[in-house]
Amino acid sequence: MTVPPDSSSANQMWGGRFSAGPDAIMQAINASIGFDQRLYAQDIAGSRAHAAMLAAQGIISSKDADAIGEGLLAILSEIEAGKFPFTPELEDIHLNIEARLTERIGEAGKRLHTGRSRNDQVAVDFRLWTRDQCDQAIAGLTGLMRAFLAQAEAGADWVMPGFTHLQTAQPVTWGHHMLAYVEMLARDRSRFEDARRRMNECPLGAAALAGTSFPIDRHATAKALGFDRPTANSLDSVSDRDFALEFLAAASICAMHLSRFAEELVIWSSAQFRFVRLSDKWTTGSSIMPQKKNPDAAELLRAKLGRILGATVALFTVMKGLALTYSKDMQEDKEQVFDAADSLILGLAAMTGMVSDMTANREVLAAAAASGFSTATDLADWLVRALGLPFREAHHVTGTLVAMAEKQGCDLPDLTLPQMQSVHPGVTDEVFGVLGVENSVRSRISYGGTAPDQVRAQVARWKAALG
Repeated sequence: MTVPPDSSSANQMWGGRFSAGPDAIMQAINASIGFDQRLYAQDIAGSRAHAAMLAAQGIISSKDADAIGEGLLAILSEIEAGKFPFTPELEDIHLNIEARLTERIGEAGKRLHTGRSRNDQVAVDFRLWTRDQCDQAIAGLTGLMRAFLAQAEAGADWVMPGFTHLQTAQPVTWGHHMLAYVEMLARDRSRFEDARRRMNECPLGAAALAGTSFPIDRHATAKALGFDRPTANSLDSVSDRDFALEFLAAASICAMHLSRFAEELVIWSSAQFRFVRLSDKWTTGSSIMPQKKNPDAAELLRAKLGRILGATVALFTVMKGLALTYSKDMQEDKEQVFDAADSLILGLAAMTGMVSDMTANREVLAAAAASGFSTATDLADWLVRALGLPFREAHHVTGTLVAMAEKQGCDLPDLTLPQMQSVHPGVTDEVFGVLGVENSVRSRISYGGTAPDQVRAQVARWKAALG
């Protein structure tokens, strides 16, 4: 039977410097096992690599290294089975695992910490965990990009209003609007990929801050843990949390993009717009209003940005005033990152589900695309091309015609030719060929434009890129 260590056991982990156990309040503020136990897999992986290296370098015996490796795997199984006796008296995941290892295998367990410190130990654990989260974010973003691409391909020629200031601006295609988010998410993905490359250096072996006098092989442990190389400065190794800040910064920008589309879903699914329908999977009802179908998933996604951005600000605030190297302040680095990562990965999965599931109301989109004088710019462009007017004059003529149509309660295509000629005598009936929304979107053939052929070309490019 495992007996939780008393205060004297904790003091033994700290060393002989301390003669009395911690006050209960000090223990409560000092212990991190309540949250850093999430690092158990990374801590065990780092310890196994460290023990194997110590044996290879002749610092500990192969027998001890084998016992350590097997003991750590047994502890991994205990934790994953929910049978590990975590205890706050041992402060953190590192001391909890080390104490349990010594309990299981005896004296050999005490040799594991040779040539390292909790400072480099937590640095490598946290990097490994954050690297894993980058991989999950990249995978989640790729899935979401594919969902947007499917929508873009299906609606490459469906017309809808494009907005500025949330006012109708020009007709665009549904596919073009969906592709805008593919571009945003691609930048997000590249940020996580870039952050992952930069964080892929191993701090293990930096020890407390100055390195170690033992003849360790840091390149071997770096390779064993999948890092590109060991970090090059021991002071920086234990004090650096840039990798976590970069992850949070990338997560904040990504969450902002998710929030923007979530806002569009909230607007588009409203009775006033009816641009899209969300299924019952992603909506909820009202406790009092039976007609309601609330886009709660989208609304919650909007709010996730607040948590993720808050975590980013919190960690910047923790780090901004710390002299080199390690300070206990840095124990406050993990909970924010854990929460932000959870929120982001969940948000990506939820958004992928909503985008895959939503149905565009093509007829409503087309009707909205034709409203609000959305082809006014096409009229101005025609006046420049067909009549040779300077654009500023064409803009003025078009504005006058818009005012005329607005006064008469009709749209531009509903004006008669004589009415248009009363503003500028050079207008011919050819103008009606450019005023339809279908003609408008087909004319936007510049690279990256909204023309259906351009949309299909971009869809094909992204499908090839994503594989």
